[in-house]
Amino acid sequence: MVPTNEGRVVLVGAPLGNIGDASARLREILANADVVAAEDTRRLARLARDLGVTVGGRVVSYFEGNDERRTPELVEALAGGAVVAVVTDGGMPSVSDPGYRLVRAALDAGFPVTAAPGPSAVTTALALSGLPSDRFVFEGFLPRTGSNRRSRLRELAAEPRTLVFFEAPHRIAGMLADVAATFGDERLAVVCRELTKTYEEIRRDTAAELAAWAQREEPRGEITVVVGGAPARPAERPPDDDLRAAVAAREAAGSSRRDAIQAVADEFGIKKREVYALVHG
Repeated sequence: MVPTNEGRVVLVGAPLGNIGDASARLREILANADVVAAEDTRRLARLARDLGVTVGGRVVSYFEGNDERRTPELVEALAGGAVVAVVTDGGMPSVSDPGYRLVRAALDAGFPVTAAPGPSAVTTALALSGLPSDRFVFEGFLPRTGSNRRSRLRELAAEPRTLVFFEAPHRIAGMLADVAATFGDERLAVVCRELTKTYEEIRRDTAAELAAWAQREEPRGEITVVVGGAPARPAERPPDDDLRAAVAAREAAGSSRRDAIQAVADEFGIKKREVYALVHG
Protein backbone atom coordinates (compact mmCIF):
# COMPACT_ATOMS: atom_id res chain seq x y z
CA MET A 1 0.00 0.00 0.00
CA VAL A 2 1.34 3.43 -0.89
CA PRO A 3 1.83 5.49 2.30
CA THR A 4 -0.36 8.58 2.54
CA ASN A 5 -1.50 11.01 5.19
CA GLU A 6 -4.88 11.45 3.52
CA GLY A 7 -7.77 9.48 4.94
CA ARG A 8 -9.53 7.25 2.49
CA VAL A 9 -11.94 4.32 2.27
CA VAL A 10 -10.94 1.07 0.58
CA LEU A 11 -13.71 -1.39 -0.32
CA VAL A 12 -12.17 -4.85 -0.25
CA GLY A 13 -13.58 -7.82 -2.16
CA ALA A 14 -13.41 -10.98 -0.04
CA PRO A 15 -13.58 -14.58 -1.30
CA LEU A 16 -17.08 -16.03 -1.60
CA GLY A 17 -15.85 -19.26 -0.06
CA ASN A 18 -12.67 -20.44 -1.72
CA ILE A 19 -9.68 -18.90 0.05
CA GLY A 20 -7.65 -19.33 -3.13
CA ASP A 21 -9.60 -16.44 -4.65
CA ALA A 22 -8.09 -13.95 -2.18
CA SER A 23 -5.96 -11.32 -3.90
CA ALA A 24 -2.53 -10.09 -2.90
CA ARG A 25 -4.07 -6.64 -2.39
CA LEU A 26 -6.58 -8.07 0.07
CA ARG A 27 -3.70 -9.44 2.17
CA GLU A 28 -1.79 -6.16 1.93
CA ILE A 29 -4.74 -3.99 2.90
CA LEU A 30 -5.76 -6.17 5.87
CA ALA A 31 -2.20 -5.98 7.15
CA ASN A 32 -1.76 -2.22 6.69
CA ALA A 33 -5.12 -0.46 7.03
CA ASP A 34 -5.52 1.73 10.10
CA VAL A 35 -9.11 0.58 10.62
CA VAL A 36 -10.83 -2.54 9.29
CA ALA A 37 -14.62 -2.31 9.36
CA ALA A 38 -15.86 -5.91 9.13
CA GLU A 39 -19.38 -7.23 8.64
CA ASP A 40 -18.52 -10.05 11.06
CA THR A 41 -15.34 -9.68 13.12
CA ARG A 42 -15.19 -13.43 13.80
CA ARG A 43 -15.24 -14.22 10.08
CA LEU A 44 -12.59 -11.58 9.53
CA ALA A 45 -10.40 -13.27 12.15
CA ARG A 46 -10.86 -16.62 10.42
CA LEU A 47 -10.13 -15.09 7.01
CA ALA A 48 -6.94 -13.47 8.30
CA ARG A 49 -5.86 -16.72 9.92
CA ASP A 50 -6.47 -18.68 6.70
CA LEU A 51 -4.49 -16.08 4.76
CA GLY A 52 -1.66 -16.04 7.27
CA VAL A 53 -2.13 -12.30 7.74
CA THR A 54 -2.03 -10.27 10.94
CA VAL A 55 -4.57 -7.46 10.88
CA GLY A 56 -2.49 -4.49 11.89
CA GLY A 57 -5.15 -1.87 12.53
CA ARG A 58 -8.16 -1.46 14.77
CA VAL A 59 -11.02 -3.84 13.95
CA VAL A 60 -14.61 -2.65 14.32
CA SER A 61 -17.89 -4.34 13.46
CA TYR A 62 -19.83 -2.75 10.62
CA PHE A 63 -23.05 -4.45 9.61
CA GLU A 64 -26.64 -3.67 8.72
CA GLY A 65 -28.04 -2.64 12.08
CA ASN A 66 -25.10 -0.66 13.42
CA ASP A 67 -23.89 1.05 10.24
CA GLU A 68 -25.92 4.22 10.86
CA ARG A 69 -24.34 4.62 14.29
CA ARG A 70 -20.85 3.50 13.27
CA THR A 71 -20.50 5.58 10.09
CA PRO A 72 -19.82 8.94 11.83
CA GLU A 73 -17.08 7.25 13.88
CA LEU A 74 -15.43 5.99 10.69
CA VAL A 75 -15.68 9.41 9.04
CA GLU A 76 -14.00 10.87 12.11
CA ALA A 77 -11.19 8.34 11.65
CA LEU A 78 -10.89 9.44 8.02
CA ALA A 79 -10.58 13.04 9.18
CA GLY A 80 -7.62 11.93 11.27
CA GLY A 81 -5.90 10.54 8.19
CA ALA A 82 -6.85 6.88 8.64
CA VAL A 83 -7.12 4.35 5.86
CA VAL A 84 -10.43 2.58 6.53
CA ALA A 85 -10.89 -0.82 4.87
CA VAL A 86 -14.39 -2.27 4.55
CA VAL A 87 -14.72 -6.05 4.24
CA THR A 88 -17.84 -8.21 4.20
CA ASP A 89 -18.36 -11.92 4.80
CA GLY A 90 -17.83 -12.50 1.07
CA GLY A 91 -17.98 -10.51 -2.14
CA MET A 92 -17.85 -6.76 -2.65
CA PRO A 93 -19.00 -4.32 0.04
CA SER A 94 -21.95 -2.07 -0.87
CA VAL A 95 -23.59 -4.78 -3.03
CA SER A 96 -26.49 -5.80 -0.74
CA ASP A 97 -23.92 -5.61 2.05
CA PRO A 98 -22.65 -2.89 4.39
CA GLY A 99 -20.58 -0.17 2.76
CA TYR A 100 -22.91 2.12 0.83
CA ARG A 101 -23.64 4.36 3.82
CA LEU A 102 -19.93 4.88 4.51
CA VAL A 103 -19.16 5.46 0.82
CA ARG A 104 -21.81 8.17 0.66
CA ALA A 105 -20.71 9.79 3.92
CA ALA A 106 -17.03 9.73 2.95
CA LEU A 107 -17.73 11.29 -0.45
CA ASP A 108 -19.96 13.94 1.09
CA ALA A 109 -17.15 14.79 3.52
CA GLY A 110 -14.62 15.04 0.70
CA PHE A 111 -12.64 11.85 1.33
CA PRO A 112 -11.60 9.57 -1.54
CA VAL A 113 -13.04 6.08 -1.93
CA THR A 114 -11.29 3.31 -3.84
CA ALA A 115 -11.54 -0.46 -4.10
CA ALA A 116 -9.48 -3.60 -4.12
CA PRO A 117 -11.84 -5.52 -6.41
CA GLY A 118 -12.58 -9.13 -5.74
CA PRO A 119 -15.21 -11.83 -6.20
CA SER A 120 -18.88 -10.94 -6.57
CA ALA A 121 -21.73 -13.42 -6.23
CA VAL A 122 -23.79 -11.29 -8.65
CA THR A 123 -21.46 -11.46 -11.63
CA THR A 124 -20.26 -14.99 -10.83
CA ALA A 125 -23.82 -16.36 -10.85
CA LEU A 126 -24.68 -14.37 -13.97
CA ALA A 127 -21.67 -15.74 -15.83
CA LEU A 128 -22.44 -19.32 -14.77
CA SER A 129 -26.16 -19.12 -15.50
CA GLY A 130 -26.02 -19.53 -19.26
CA LEU A 131 -28.65 -16.79 -19.54
CA PRO A 132 -28.03 -13.56 -21.50
CA SER A 133 -25.46 -11.48 -19.62
CA ASP A 134 -25.02 -8.46 -21.89
CA ARG A 135 -27.75 -6.57 -20.01
CA PHE A 136 -28.96 -7.45 -16.52
CA VAL A 137 -30.67 -6.06 -13.43
CA PHE A 138 -29.55 -6.78 -9.87
CA GLU A 139 -32.50 -6.73 -7.46
CA GLY A 140 -30.80 -7.90 -4.27
CA PHE A 141 -33.22 -9.46 -1.78
CA LEU A 142 -36.94 -9.39 -2.56
CA PRO A 143 -39.35 -8.34 0.21
CA ARG A 144 -39.65 -10.98 2.92
CA THR A 145 -43.43 -11.35 3.01
CA GLY A 146 -45.32 -13.18 0.28
CA SER A 147 -47.72 -10.37 -0.65
CA ASN A 148 -45.00 -7.73 -0.89
CA ARG A 149 -42.73 -10.13 -2.76
CA ARG A 150 -45.42 -10.93 -5.32
CA SER A 151 -46.16 -7.24 -5.73
CA ARG A 152 -42.52 -6.51 -6.54
CA LEU A 153 -42.34 -9.46 -8.93
CA ARG A 154 -45.39 -8.18 -10.79
CA GLU A 155 -43.51 -4.92 -11.34
CA LEU A 156 -40.62 -6.93 -12.84
CA ALA A 157 -42.67 -9.38 -14.92
CA ALA A 158 -42.16 -7.48 -18.19
CA GLU A 159 -38.47 -6.67 -17.57
CA PRO A 160 -36.58 -7.89 -20.67
CA ARG A 161 -33.16 -7.97 -19.02
CA THR A 162 -31.82 -10.93 -17.04
CA LEU A 163 -32.62 -10.58 -13.33
CA VAL A 164 -30.31 -11.46 -10.44
CA PHE A 165 -31.55 -11.93 -6.86
CA PHE A 166 -30.15 -12.93 -3.50
CA GLU A 167 -32.38 -15.12 -1.33
CA ALA A 168 -32.28 -16.75 2.08
CA PRO A 169 -32.52 -20.56 2.14
CA HIS A 170 -35.69 -20.63 4.24
CA ARG A 171 -37.45 -18.40 1.70
CA ILE A 172 -36.12 -19.85 -1.56
CA ALA A 173 -39.00 -22.28 -2.19
CA GLY A 174 -41.61 -19.57 -1.71
CA MET A 175 -39.64 -17.10 -3.79
CA LEU A 176 -39.32 -19.52 -6.73
CA ALA A 177 -42.99 -20.44 -6.49
CA ASP A 178 -43.89 -16.75 -6.70
CA VAL A 179 -41.55 -16.29 -9.69
CA ALA A 180 -43.30 -19.17 -11.47
CA ALA A 181 -46.76 -17.83 -10.62
CA THR A 182 -45.91 -14.28 -11.68
CA PHE A 183 -43.53 -14.77 -14.61
CA GLY A 184 -44.96 -18.06 -15.86
CA ASP A 185 -44.07 -21.68 -15.14
CA GLU A 186 -41.77 -21.92 -18.15
CA ARG A 187 -39.60 -18.87 -17.41
CA LEU A 188 -35.99 -20.09 -17.27
CA ALA A 189 -34.11 -19.64 -14.02
CA VAL A 190 -30.88 -20.74 -12.35
CA VAL A 191 -30.22 -21.36 -8.67
CA CYS A 192 -26.56 -20.92 -7.65
CA ARG A 193 -25.84 -22.28 -4.20
CA GLU A 194 -22.61 -22.07 -2.20
CA LEU A 195 -20.63 -20.54 -5.06
CA THR A 196 -16.91 -21.51 -5.12
CA LYS A 197 -17.35 -23.67 -2.02
CA THR A 198 -16.95 -27.42 -1.59
CA TYR A 199 -20.65 -28.14 -2.13
CA GLU A 200 -21.26 -25.65 -4.94
CA GLU A 201 -24.47 -26.45 -6.80
CA ILE A 202 -25.85 -24.89 -9.98
CA ARG A 203 -29.40 -25.85 -11.04
CA ARG A 204 -30.81 -24.67 -14.37
CA ASP A 205 -34.48 -25.30 -15.12
CA THR A 206 -37.86 -23.65 -15.44
CA ALA A 207 -39.11 -21.61 -12.51
CA ALA A 208 -41.83 -24.17 -11.78
CA GLU A 209 -39.39 -27.11 -11.72
CA LEU A 210 -36.94 -25.23 -9.52
CA ALA A 211 -39.74 -24.28 -7.12
CA ALA A 212 -40.71 -27.95 -6.80
CA TRP A 213 -37.05 -28.91 -6.26
CA ALA A 214 -36.58 -26.28 -3.55
CA GLN A 215 -39.77 -27.37 -1.79
CA ARG A 216 -38.62 -30.99 -1.86
CA GLU A 217 -34.90 -30.60 -1.09
CA GLU A 218 -34.89 -27.54 1.21
CA PRO A 219 -31.48 -26.27 0.00
CA ARG A 220 -29.16 -24.58 2.47
CA GLY A 221 -26.31 -22.12 2.21
CA GLU A 222 -25.88 -18.84 0.39
CA ILE A 223 -28.10 -18.62 -2.69
CA THR A 224 -28.12 -16.42 -5.77
CA VAL A 225 -30.98 -16.76 -8.27
CA VAL A 226 -30.73 -15.71 -11.92
CA VAL A 227 -33.98 -15.41 -13.91
CA GLY A 228 -34.31 -14.96 -17.66
CA GLY A 229 -35.86 -11.71 -18.87
CA ALA A 230 -39.35 -11.47 -20.29
CA PRO A 231 -39.53 -12.65 -23.91
CA ALA A 232 -40.07 -9.94 -26.49
CA ARG A 233 -43.69 -9.53 -27.45
CA PRO A 234 -44.38 -9.62 -31.20
CA ALA A 235 -45.73 -6.40 -32.64
CA GLU A 236 -49.52 -6.43 -32.90
CA ARG A 237 -50.73 -6.80 -36.46
CA PRO A 238 -52.47 -3.59 -37.51
CA PRO A 239 -55.66 -3.60 -39.60
CA ASP A 240 -55.22 -4.10 -43.34
CA ASP A 241 -56.03 -0.47 -44.15
CA ASP A 242 -53.31 0.70 -41.74
CA LEU A 243 -50.76 -1.59 -43.41
CA ARG A 244 -51.68 -0.20 -46.85
CA ALA A 245 -51.36 3.33 -45.45
CA ALA A 246 -47.95 2.53 -43.95
CA VAL A 247 -46.69 1.34 -47.34
CA ALA A 248 -48.13 4.40 -49.04
CA ALA A 249 -46.48 6.71 -46.49
CA ARG A 250 -43.06 5.17 -47.16
CA GLU A 251 -43.59 5.47 -50.91
CA ALA A 252 -44.52 9.13 -50.47
CA ALA A 253 -41.31 9.62 -48.48
CA GLY A 254 -39.26 8.33 -51.41
CA SER A 255 -39.00 4.56 -50.91
CA SER A 256 -39.68 2.21 -53.79
CA ARG A 257 -42.83 0.15 -53.43
CA ARG A 258 -40.71 -2.98 -53.05
CA ASP A 259 -38.64 -1.45 -50.20
CA ALA A 260 -41.74 0.02 -48.56
CA ILE A 261 -43.47 -3.39 -48.52
CA GLN A 262 -40.37 -5.02 -47.07
CA ALA A 263 -40.01 -2.35 -44.36
CA VAL A 264 -43.64 -2.69 -43.25
CA ALA A 265 -43.39 -6.47 -43.21
CA ASP A 266 -40.25 -6.28 -41.05
CA GLU A 267 -41.75 -3.73 -38.66
CA PHE A 268 -44.80 -5.80 -37.84
CA GLY A 269 -43.37 -9.29 -38.21
CA ILE A 270 -45.58 -10.12 -41.18
CA LYS A 271 -44.59 -12.11 -44.24
CA LYS A 272 -43.69 -9.91 -47.17
CA ARG A 273 -46.11 -11.66 -49.50
CA GLU A 274 -49.03 -10.83 -47.17
CA VAL A 275 -48.27 -7.12 -47.35
CA TYR A 276 -47.72 -7.40 -51.11
CA ALA A 277 -51.14 -9.04 -51.51
CA LEU A 278 -52.81 -6.23 -49.52
CA VAL A 279 -51.19 -3.53 -51.65
CA HIS A 280 -51.82 -5.23 -55.00
CA GLY A 281 -55.12 -6.91 -54.15
